[in-house]
Formats: sequence, C-alpha cells, structure tokens
Amino acid sequence: MPKQKCKGDGLSDMSASGFRGSTWTGASFVQPQTDKILYDSGHVAMTYTALCTLLVLGDDLSRVDKQAIAYGLKNLQLENGSFQYCVEGSEDDMRFIYCVAAVCYILNDYSTIDVEKAVNYIIDSLSYEGGFGQRPFTEAVGGSTYCAVAALYLFNKLDRLKPSELALITQWCLNRQQSGFQGRPNKAVDTCYSFWLGATLQILDSFQHVNHKANRDWLLSVQDYMTGGFSKWTTTSPDPLHSYLGLAGLALMHEEGVQSHFSPLNISQRAANHLHNLQNSSSW
Repeated sequence: MPKQKCKGDGLSDMSASGFRGSTWTGASFVQPQTDKILYDSGHVAMTYTALCTLLVLGDDLSRVDKQAIAYGLKNLQLENGSFQYCVEGSEDDMRFIYCVAAVCYILNDYSTIDVEKAVNYIIDSLSYEGGFGQRPFTEAVGGSTYCAVAALYLFNKLDRLKPSELALITQWCLNRQQSGFQGRPNKAVDTCYSFWLGATLQILDSFQHVNHKANRDWLLSVQDYMTGGFSKWTTTSPDPLHSYLGLAGLALMHEEGVQSHFSPLNISQRAANHLHNLQNSSSW
C-alpha cells in the first residue's frame, strides 16, 4: 500500500498528513510520535496519485485515514485561495488546486477547505485568450486549463463560468489542435496535450468537435514499436508520463483495446465506477 503519513492521534497534530512519494529523507515510514523531520510531510500531488493508484488496484480505501488527509488539506490553503503542495511551504498554482479538488472528490469531503476561495482563484486565472494560466495574470497553458476546468467540475462549480467564457475556453482548446494538440499558440504539438486539452473538451461536452483521425494519427506516430511506449515528439524517446497520457488521449476517442476514461480524475472509468460504488456503500 502507498505510504501515508499521519502525525499524531489528535487533529491538531495532523497538519502534515497525506502521502509521500518515497522515503527520500531516509526516515522510516513508521516513525515514533516524537520524531519531527522537516520536509518529510505529505505532498498533495502524491496524495492524489496514491489514492488514484489504490482505486485502480481495486482497494476499498478502508486503511486510508480519510479524516487526517482532509485535515491536512486545510493547512495547505493560502489566503488567496490557492494551495501549496506541502505544509512547510512551496510554490502554489493551478496544479495543486486540481490535486486538492481531486482528493476532496475521492474522499467525498470538502469540509476542511474554503471551496469558494479556491473557485475564485480559478476564475481569476482565466486569460483573455480563453485558456487558464497557472495563476492570475499569466499566460494560458493547456495543462493549467485542464487543471482549472477539471477542478471546477470536481468542486461542482462549472456553473460559475458564464456561457461566453465557456465558449471562449472551448474555442481556445479547439484552436490548439494542429494534428495532435499544442499546449500554447506557436508551440510544437506534444503527445500529452491530446489528453490535457482533449479531456478539457470532454468535460465541457465539446470533444465531438475534435478531428479524431488527425489526433489519433499523431498519437500512433509517437509510439516506439521496438521498446514500446509513447514519446513527447517523434524525435524523442518514450517515457512513462507521455505513455500514460498518450493512452488516455486514445481512450477519449474510444480506441479499441483501451479502457474508457473518466476525464475529471484522469483515471479509467472502471476505477471511477469503483470509487462511486464505494461512496454509495454503507461502509463508507
């Protein structure tokens, strides 16, 4: 099971709760109550990926200290509504708002964060171009646009976007398709954006406007038929991130042999169905 760090028995001691990526500090995952190791706290992106991994594996999350994780999120939120990724302090931007929204959605618990502040931060990050930046007054990027739109979906706040804004976002995303998708204007097509922008369009019920053939042809062109996997570009080597997002991009187009995808959480529909069944069970 992924390693969860929950400090103490009382809520006052749970400010650093969450999952860590590894034991990079050299500390044991099971520490005595008195151990205080700086920068060994939970990381919200690792918490998101750990919970998703457990769902993919069919775990029932019964061993996850949901209350401690929810309390840990409270201590990551900043005054402007955004989130840092660890309690010791870090950069803060749209990526971590998305991770928090996903964790809250999985736990079915939004009680420890100020959702309204987070939503306002997202709305304020909408660029004049039609996409979302990592924070207010920054350039629109495909990845942060996905994080913003998916977070609004997971917060059940998509209705905060005006019809004119939804139309602008949709058009910006569609304009990023060349063959596959680019992340910003005047940038090269990149495998990962077939998911980031394709999933955004799917959440907005506009994926039908994508040129599926051109997108699929691009994704298949970046496969390495000797080693397997998908690369960023046709001139680079495959890597796990682009392999996963390449498959996710194909899943949006219902590629044969690829499981259907639940875009807001970036997991398979099978794993999402498992989560929803857990949430509806009496033992949740």
